[in-house]
Amino acid sequence: MLRLRNTLTKDVEEVLCLDGDTLRMYSCGPTVYRPVHIGNLRSFLLPDLIARVLRYHGVPVRRLMNITDVGHMTDELSDEGRDRMLLAAEDEGLSTSEIAQKYTDDFLRDTDAIGIARADLYPKATDHIPQIIELVAKLIERGHAYEKDGTVFYDVTSFAGYGLLSGQSLDAMQAAHRIETDPAKRNHQDFVLWVAAGPRRELTYDSPWGKGYPGWHIECSAMSLHHLGDRFELHTGGIDNRFPHHEDEIAQSDGAVGHRVVDKWVHGEHLLMDTAKMAKSAGNVVTIQTLTDEGYDPLAFRYLCFTGRYRRQVDFTPASLRGAETALRRLREKVAMLGSGGTIARTDADLRAALTDEASIAYQERFLGAVDDDLDLPAALVILHEVLSDGAVPPEKRFALLASWDAILGLDLVSEEELPAELASLIEERERARAAGDYGRADGIRDRLRAAGVEVLDSSEGTRWVRKGPNPAG
Repeated sequence: MLRLRNTLTKDVEEVLCLDGDTLRMYSCGPTVYRPVHIGNLRSFLLPDLIARVLRYHGVPVRRLMNITDVGHMTDELSDEGRDRMLLAAEDEGLSTSEIAQKYTDDFLRDTDAIGIARADLYPKATDHIPQIIELVAKLIERGHAYEKDGTVFYDVTSFAGYGLLSGQSLDAMQAAHRIETDPAKRNHQDFVLWVAAGPRRELTYDSPWGKGYPGWHIECSAMSLHHLGDRFELHTGGIDNRFPHHEDEIAQSDGAVGHRVVDKWVHGEHLLMDTAKMAKSAGNVVTIQTLTDEGYDPLAFRYLCFTGRYRRQVDFTPASLRGAETALRRLREKVAMLGSGGTIARTDADLRAALTDEASIAYQERFLGAVDDDLDLPAALVILHEVLSDGAVPPEKRFALLASWDAILGLDLVSEEELPAELASLIEERERARAAGDYGRADGIRDRLRAAGVEVLDSSEGTRWVRKGPNPAG
């Protein structure tokens, strides 16, 4: 069964359902006032992999990823701090709701492109203002929060476990919240739950403390508690969410209900670009659209992420992406060569039913052992390539293994696509030319198919075809 490193306990622990047979997982999603970059997407890939592995084991998963479309849009509490959503709206001539919808749609397009399966729900902060206000009121009632001039702060000294997730003590902790120096705070570590609105705010709401808007951290607590209940199994996010965001979520959620809400916290490391963290402020942002415009298969980026453990930094370079693109293309070609004209059943149940011989069972155990071991995808890829080159295992068994494993990998190793009629007829015409010994004509048809994005693969077992992406620039 899957084991993951719990950031809270620092141990690798088996992932088990707490109540019933459905595992519940909440993941921090995008802030939708700008495009997500591939560093963000690496973080969003983590819950997709977790859910794929669990479902492969037959465990039902309910997966949520929030959409942040209000709050935490400025770095300061002052009225001079401009709402980034409003700035984006002004720049693009759209309303704030149109900006949020535009970048939500872009986010979903990008996650689709790299094979991230859709979550069961994408709750939006703007749809949960009543739940947020109710949670803030409960924290005040329980003595964890206080109000000052319309802004509500969380008193971190009221929560005994504050700092455990990030391994910090209050005495040594530096102010790291977006509101750092407000004199209304009792302690410099206190963080905002509800912010009194200044004159330049568009997205504001009535509350018992006056017109305002929610802080960033309270949104996730309110949405996760509302949709998953006061006890659920997994919460994921990027390593930069560990503090202060997730530390504050624990204080809010646990403080409100009186017990531990999240069983395991799982964090993915940064994607680097030439050894530097990818960030808009650093001017080194790359998007999936950038990669597709340059001719790359978006799933080459997914493959690149698998070359490093999720808890380790991965360095993105044009050379590393080109290497991933080449490896993925060759992998698909070899899998296509293992196929046998559609005679191999391709449903997941049938594929696994075919894995009854000793060699296949051994490979299956090794592959699952790797992915179950805290998502060791680099080791899983090594095993996958071993299977490809193991001539002692019949082709149909190797095909069944790789096609089955793709339910976890999500690399589209087995194409279910049918060629358009005109391309299918070209393949048939090429076969006739080869049969007649007219190899010049056959080569010409091959070139026409390549230009149309189709690579034909000849073997003693017949001709196969795979989709061939355009050659990347550089």
